[in-house]
Amino acid sequence: MRKILLTGGAGFIGSNLTRQLLERGQYQVTCLDNFDCNYPRRQKLSNIEPFIRHANYRLIEGDIRRMEDLRRAGEVDAIVHLAAKVGVRSSIEEPLLYQDVNIGGTQNLLEFAKANGVGQFVFASSSSVYGVNKNVPWKEDEYMSPISPYAVSKLSNEMSGHVYSHLYGMRFLALRFFTVYGPAQRPDLAIYKFFESILKGRTIPVYGDGSTSRDYTFVDDICSGIMKAIDYEASDFEVINLGNGHSIELIALIREIELICGRKAVIGQFPSQPGDVPMTYSDISKAKYLLGYYPSTNLRSGLYSFYNWYMNSGNIPNLNWPAEKAEEFS
Repeated sequence: MRKILLTGGAGFIGSNLTRQLLERGQYQVTCLDNFDCNYPRRQKLSNIEPFIRHANYRLIEGDIRRMEDLRRAGEVDAIVHLAAKVGVRSSIEEPLLYQDVNIGGTQNLLEFAKANGVGQFVFASSSSVYGVNKNVPWKEDEYMSPISPYAVSKLSNEMSGHVYSHLYGMRFLALRFFTVYGPAQRPDLAIYKFFESILKGRTIPVYGDGSTSRDYTFVDDICSGIMKAIDYEASDFEVINLGNGHSIELIALIREIELICGRKAVIGQFPSQPGDVPMTYSDISKAKYLLGYYPSTNLRSGLYSFYNWYMNSGNIPNLNWPAEKAEEFS
């Protein structure tokens, strides 16, 4: 069995990936998570509760910035690095913290990988690295123009991975995720907030005129791409988009959620926010060619899947997040 160190493994994408890894029966998963206070600890514990007694699962509560926590993982064949300080707008408020966690923490993890001969490093990057770019759909070789500290931290991590791949022969794959959604989604993200607000008769915060658009990608498709990257061996360094290959306007997303909820949204207009880009739109031809990545979940099916999870998650607290905390980025 391959031994996987999964950072941020108790979070949204991490817990969904853990399920797929354990179902395959070929991996031992060590989850490292610091249970960041970005959202309640009990939600993350709920995410991983199905795995906690699994023979091939182990949980380490620790921080990627502490080498002693990383060493607790023991022997590792591959690293899947999802842990990060998240959120575009929050990064503008706390840029030094994002630099410390995202850049410093990833550097520490790369040092751990080098010292322990870890040959495969899969890194969760972000579509936010493209910034404002009208040349859509975005290919991986586009000019990068990030407009937030969060985006800068992800781009910096990609370049650090290139250095370690070049110097030490480590295979490093940077996967640029495009607005991930689905069961166990973080409560500060837009789709969670929209469902909660519509179902409870609250006002939906819409920033700008509703014409911004995103390439919404279902979490199971993202996890499928990650698993293919874990097994990838054809080259030592790659940057690869993982998206759905379609961009949908915010107001159209809200209409889809209204349809599923059977209720109309009450929309509140807010000014456009610093750091938000007007559009994300992935070209996934490279992922198809290198990884055999073919997203199979359309938006309506994915939204129904989230809705069913939300309606059956009575243990998930009602957080009452203020409008200004809602994020559109994963």
